[in-house]
Amino acid sequence: MARAGSRFGAAFDRAVRRPWRAAAGACAVVFCAGLSAAETPPSVAADVLAAFARPARRPSAEDDDARQVALGQALFFDTRLSGDGSLACASCHDPQLGFADGVPLGRGIAGSRLPRHTPALWNLAWGRTFFWDGRATSLESQSTGPIESPVEMGAKLEEVVARLSDGSAMRAAFAETFPERPVVDGLNLSRALAAFERTLVSPETRFDRFVAGERDALTADEIAGFHLFTGKAGCVACHSGWRFTDEAFHDIGLPGDDRGRGAALGLAAADHAFKTPSLREIAWTAPYMHDGALATLEDVVAHYEHGIVDRPTLSADLPKGLSLSEAERDQLIAFLGTLSSEDPPRSASLPPHVEAAPSSAGAVSVSTIGQAGKRFAPDHVRIRAGEGLTVVNDDTRTHNVRVDDPRLTYSSGAQEPGDKVVLSFEEPGQFLVTCGIHPEMRLTVEVAPQEPAPK
Repeated sequence: MARAGSRFGAAFDRAVRRPWRAAAGACAVVFCAGLSAAETPPSVAADVLAAFARPARRPSAEDDDARQVALGQALFFDTRLSGDGSLACASCHDPQLGFADGVPLGRGIAGSRLPRHTPALWNLAWGRTFFWDGRATSLESQSTGPIESPVEMGAKLEEVVARLSDGSAMRAAFAETFPERPVVDGLNLSRALAAFERTLVSPETRFDRFVAGERDALTADEIAGFHLFTGKAGCVACHSGWRFTDEAFHDIGLPGDDRGRGAALGLAAADHAFKTPSLREIAWTAPYMHDGALATLEDVVAHYEHGIVDRPTLSADLPKGLSLSEAERDQLIAFLGTLSSEDPPRSASLPPHVEAAPSSAGAVSVSTIGQAGKRFAPDHVRIRAGEGLTVVNDDTRTHNVRVDDPRLTYSSGAQEPGDKVVLSFEEPGQFLVTCGIHPEMRLTVEVAPQEPAPK
């Protein structure tokens, strides 16, 4: 356990231990949304647990290898990546604080206050977009963003490359790591940092043991909190899957003028929307939200009960009229504690795998696609060049249908529930259609050549 009195122990105590102890007392009388202490909390359905099962492998780039990871780790702690040599990536993404920094708003070069809270780096290998506003679409592009930001690390990439090239050891490390292009440059720098970041997998916690079948890994209070999380409290609408994030962008009603995803997309319908953060190792990454405004998990729960700022862009997934009893709040926070390590977390080791591109054999020939439940259905289709593909928003949420491809760039703008958009692909080949607000929505379109005109 973290030592009492350490800043790590204090952070864990504020976020988890104290409300957890309170929950133990409260739940001796009432737990699991109204059951008496003599009753047993309801079991958790197997299909519910399956949705939270940890993967056995982690996504990897085709050319990731141990040498890239080792170089990326060295670069992550290297202050030469900042303009004045005072900051490294690890200065804000401290491994002892869950790869966050423990303050509402960090400070960049020359002590400049950063505009957003430092996000943790766990499980980015599964990410679709990066930063709070999703402006980066790969870990490679994300990795150099802070380096070149004038308020973060304040460097020019060419100057960083020159400083690294001055050292014979670093030149040799780059040459050994990238024998096909043995140079110190921005491309290889970003590849190495991304390879290291892909290895940052949150460790197994008691919740994972519970999901795997160890039913006494959680207390009755914590199981009650899990039922609230997946039921009455509605947390799972956004915090889904084993990483506890839907990768989507939501306006959750926090005050402030930051447009978030709306500015990144140039889309007013996505104003004030920010990426759903993972809840893994949440006890180590306080304070919370994109602006770091909520100091404790109690503050977070209170926000969803009575702190939401009403405006037209609020997420359709927000819980409506949420009201929890004191015992229920304690149960919910007790459950959240099971998603964190009780010592400063260390990355789990998962073997890498490269995700295969969808096979054209799985495509179906249709002309209309639905979007209910934050999914394209079907999600793999075949059409001919020049034919129209109608995408119907039969969901309760606003979507933004996008194609970001050198052969075709398209954005539907705000596609409200009930709206239809028609896509047309003039060139044959495989195309990826996504949603700018819900990036886990992915539609593969196989475009066949036009049929020859009859003679």
